Amino acid sequence: MHIPHLRIARPVSSLALSKAMYCEGLNFQVLGGFSGHDGFDGVMLGLPGAAYHLEFIVSHQHPAPPTPTVEDLLVFYLPDHAEWEAACACMRAAGFAQAPSANPYWEVKGVTFVDHDGYRTVLQNAKSPV
Repeated sequence: MHIPHLRIARPVSSLALSKAMYCEGLNFQVLGGFSGHDGFDGVMLGLPGAAYHLEFIVSHQHPAPPTPTVEDLLVFYLPDHAEWEAACACMRAAGFAQAPSANPYWEVKGVTFVDHDGYRTVLQNAKSPV
């Protein structure tokens, strides 16, 4: 069976700011991008060879403001404590705000970070359950 590649696409208010925050905070790289594509500009960020990437978009013809909820989460599992602490420090340095999680589960072994548009990322100091 072919394992599909996952793209998570999100509208953002500033491509430049989102790109800077996620590249610095999660050590993502720019994997691609486009400008003026049927009224859309976008950038794709991730880790080379990973089975996922994020796509941030801005529409100039049909603006779609970011509308994240407190339960729209990206969760990254980092079981090594030193690596997790370093990743949390990178998120803070990149401008992510630390916030309490709406779900207390994420507070036990994780930290929730919020970007400039309200999108949330949890860095969980644990192995993935799957």
